[in-house]
Amino acid sequence: MPKTTTATLRQKKADGAKVTMLTAYDYATARLVDAAGIDVILVGDSLGNTILGYETTLPVTMEEMLHHTAAVTRGASDAMVIADMPFMTYQIGKKQALGNAGRFLKETGCHAVKLEGGVQMAKTVAACVGVGIPVCGHIGLTPQSVHQFGGFRVQGRQVGQAKRLLADAEALDEAGAFMIVLECVPADLARIVTERVEAVTIGIGAGAGCDGQVQVLADILGLAGERVPKHAKRYADVGKTIAEAIGAYKSDVEAGAFPTDANAFGIDEGVLAELRDKD
Repeated sequence: MPKTTTATLRQKKADGAKVTMLTAYDYATARLVDAAGIDVILVGDSLGNTILGYETTLPVTMEEMLHHTAAVTRGASDAMVIADMPFMTYQIGKKQALGNAGRFLKETGCHAVKLEGGVQMAKTVAACVGVGIPVCGHIGLTPQSVHQFGGFRVQGRQVGQAKRLLADAEALDEAGAFMIVLECVPADLARIVTERVEAVTIGIGAGAGCDGQVQVLADILGLAGERVPKHAKRYADVGKTIAEAIGAYKSDVEAGAFPTDANAFGIDEGVLAELRDKD
């Protein structure tokens, strides 16, 4: 079992301790995130944007998510690993959702799945929880519904939206979701949700009143271009560092400065002499 479990996360909420969560999509990055002591690693379908170059998360497939989640799980020894279920791999019905959620746990070794939607997905969440599959919900701005929303917009600012979001959170909580991601939700509304549900709330653009926070790793490391989302903070400009390193490598190769003898392998003089004699 991972050192971070659903039980330890619930205890953190009870103790008022904040939960930390970051995305990772490969073995090397997962090792770094895990070593830093992050509680939860989310293998988000955001890999469609950050790794695969899709415009939205909608084209991401089960096979792509299984591939990346397995790599992350191999790199994480202490963090809980949660996998995003891709668009249309759980919406058709409970049987489909159970089969695909089960594949994640069986084939990748991850510890939970995440799916988007509130009231309309509550029965599906309950079905998964009922067979022992931990589920993280996701409400507010749900990227798989980007076309329905007409873009990436803050959710819950109007009375009707706010009431629906509260109902979504309560439905997921009652269905047994151990965690709920609140994305791009007004901070005061997210605080009310956090107080009303037993599930651990994780904010992304939802203020400091949530039980924890999640960010896309590329955003906080400067790997996603110049634009920094309002909900994010850039902690390092790794993209610039990588670009400079690649440029230095290129210059060294072109100038004959790399490789040097220190980077090359030798050969026994006798072998070399024999080769020369044959010439």
